[in-house]
Amino acid sequence: MSSEDGGGCSDSRSRDHETNQLLEELDHVSDVERRQELCNEIITRTLPVADRLAARYAGRGMPADDLRQVARTALVQAMRRFRGVGEHAFLAYAVPTIRGELRRYFRDVGWVVRPPRRIQEARLAVNGAISDLRHSRGGEPSAEDLATETGLDLDSVLAARNVDHCYRPESLDRPVGDDRSSTVGSTHGSEDDGFDQAEARVMVRPLIDGLAPRDRKLILLRFFEGLTQSETGKRIGISQMQVSRVEAKILRGFRESLVA
Repeated sequence: MSSEDGGGCSDSRSRDHETNQLLEELDHVSDVERRQELCNEIITRTLPVADRLAARYAGRGMPADDLRQVARTALVQAMRRFRGVGEHAFLAYAVPTIRGELRRYFRDVGWVVRPPRRIQEARLAVNGAISDLRHSRGGEPSAEDLATETGLDLDSVLAARNVDHCYRPESLDRPVGDDRSSTVGSTHGSEDDGFDQAEARVMVRPLIDGLAPRDRKLILLRFFEGLTQSETGKRIGISQMQVSRVEAKILRGFRESLVA
C-alpha cells in the first residue's frame, strides 16, 4: 500500500472516530444550543451518504436535485429521532429512513397514472436489480433473472417493467421519423365526427327523399348549402316567414319519424 493510500485510510478512520465522539457527546449533552451544534456537525459529515443514496434513484424520471433534497431532509429527520452512539449505529438507522423517504416520494409524487402500490414497490425493486445485474453480468437481465434476484413472482416482474409509461408518459409533441416532421401525437388516431354524420345521413336521407320537390329544395338550400331563410325564400319564390314556417313543419315531421 502506498503512503498516499495509507494516508487516505488514516483520514477516514480519523473522521469516523470524530463522528463517534460527536454522537457520544450528543447522547449525554442537555444544553439545547450545544445539541443543535452537534446535530448540525453530524449531518454535515454524513451528507455524502444521503447524496449517494439519492444518486441510486437518479435517472428514473425525477430531477436529481429533488431527490437530493428528499434524502437530505430524511437525514435530518433521522438525526432528530436517533437515540444511541456510534456512527455505524446511526447509519444503520439513517440509511433505511432515507431509502424509505425516497421510495415514498416516488410513490406519492412521481406517478401521472398511479398503479397499485404493490406494483410501484415491485418497480423500485426491479429497477434496482436491473442496475445491479447489469454491472455484475455485463448484460441485460431477463425477467426470470429479475424474479430470482428480487424474490418476486414472474407476473409481478413483468407488470413492474410495463408501468414506466405510467410514471412519465411520452410527450405527444416528440418528433418521430427521419425527417422529424411528424410527432408522436400525429401517429395516434383521433375521434372522427364523420361516423356520426354518416349515420345521420343514412337515417335522414329517406325522409328527405319523401318530401315534396319544393320542400326538399328548401331543406337542401338551408342545411346543405348553408343559405339563410331570406336567401332560400328568394331562390324558391316564397317569403322568409313562409320559409320559417315550412322549415319548422318539416323538421318537426323528421323528429316524429325518427322517434317512431
